[in-house]
Amino acid sequence: MLSLSNIHSFYGRSHVLHDVTLSFDKGRITTVLGRNGVGKTTLLKTLMGMTDKTAGKIELDGTNITHEPTFRRARAGLAYVPQGREIIPDFTIRENILLGTFARTDGRRVIPPLVGELFPYLLQNMDRLGGVLSGGQQQQLAIARALASEPDVLLLDEPNEGIQPSIVEEIEQTIIRLNREIGLTIVLVEQNIEFVRRASHQFAMMEKGRVVAEGPVSQLTEELVHLRMAI
Repeated sequence: MLSLSNIHSFYGRSHVLHDVTLSFDKGRITTVLGRNGVGKTTLLKTLMGMTDKTAGKIELDGTNITHEPTFRRARAGLAYVPQGREIIPDFTIRENILLGTFARTDGRRVIPPLVGELFPYLLQNMDRLGGVLSGGQQQQLAIARALASEPDVLLLDEPNEGIQPSIVEEIEQTIIRLNREIGLTIVLVEQNIEFVRRASHQFAMMEKGRVVAEGPVSQLTEELVHLRMAI
């Protein structure tokens, strides 16, 4: 459904991704792993067209989107929840969520019922400013904003980072539910190996901007984790 072939990605003169070839299967969760600074976030930004230069090929449902701008990739079905959430603090919950609807192809500016089903707190507090929410609530809001575009593929960059433990489990269950019940294809950057093994179908391990291991999550062994992720 979504694939990269021989991708090189750059920020200015900095060559970050080196000859990356990966496929993300429809209806599955693929987790991208590795130490800090190995290119995981750049991989997601490359998929969204948010780096300075890309060489190689990116395909979505058989269509070459390598040179498409970010907004066209969003309209084609990609949604991105960045590390740090990046909600707009002076916008209300409602306004933040509605931003996601601008990627819809039907022009409708409505909050999908799924958002209220997954995140009842947000539905009950639509006029609260995003900036007064807790980290966990802001993460829920960032996911809700992405879902408002009604995507086919959801890119999540460390969704549990900096979130209070009481909400981490809720976020994890939401991710699993979006895949298992709603059928979303999910590309996840995550460091929690226990959650990765519980949620994912396949994985890709990165090091120095390259994919050094990949396969079904059953092959994510303790030896591989220690070799590629231990500090």
